[in-house]
Amino acid sequence: MAMVGGLQGAFLLARGRPEGLCLVPVDLAGAGRSFWAAPAALPAFLCLRLLEWSADGLPSAPLHALALDLATFVIGWAGFALLSHRLVGALGRSAYWPRFIAAWNWCNVVQYLLLLAAWLPQLLDAPSWVVQTGWLVAICWALWLEWFAARLALGGAPLAAAGLVGIDLGLGLLLGLVSGGA
Repeated sequence: MAMVGGLQGAFLLARGRPEGLCLVPVDLAGAGRSFWAAPAALPAFLCLRLLEWSADGLPSAPLHALALDLATFVIGWAGFALLSHRLVGALGRSAYWPRFIAAWNWCNVVQYLLLLAAWLPQLLDAPSWVVQTGWLVAICWALWLEWFAARLALGGAPLAAAGLVGIDLGLGLLLGLVSGGA
C-alpha cells in the first residue's frame, strides 16, 4: 500500500500538485519503505539502457556493462540518500529528511518514466528537432520535479532544494564518468 501512495504522490507532484506530498510518509519507517521505489524504477532504468544499446550498438562486453550499470544504479541511489541525510542535517532541517528522501525516492520512478517517454519520438522516427525537444522537455521536467518535491519536503527552502538537485545531478554525472556511461 505504501508503494501505491508513494507513486500517487509522485505523479501528483509531477503535475505541480503540492498535495502529492501528503501521500509521502513523514516518519523514518515510511522513509525506509520508500526505498521500494528503487526496484520499482529498475525496469524503466533497464529499458533505458536497452534503448541506448539499440541506438548506439551493444557494448563489447554487454554483461559486464550491465553489471556496471546496475552497480552505479544502486550506488547512486543509496549514495545520494546517505549524502542528503548529512546535507539536510547541515542545513538544520534534519526533521524534514524522512519526508524529503521519501519524496525523492518516489519521484525518481516518475523521472525514469519521463526519460523513457523521451525515447518515443526517436522510436517513431520523428524529425531530429522533435526528438531533441522531447529530450529537453523530459530532462527539464525531471529536474523541476526533483526541485519542486525537495522544496516542498524541506518546508519551502528553494535554494536548499536547488543545491540538493545539483548535488544529485553531479553525483549521477560522476558515476556515469567513472562507469564509462557518460
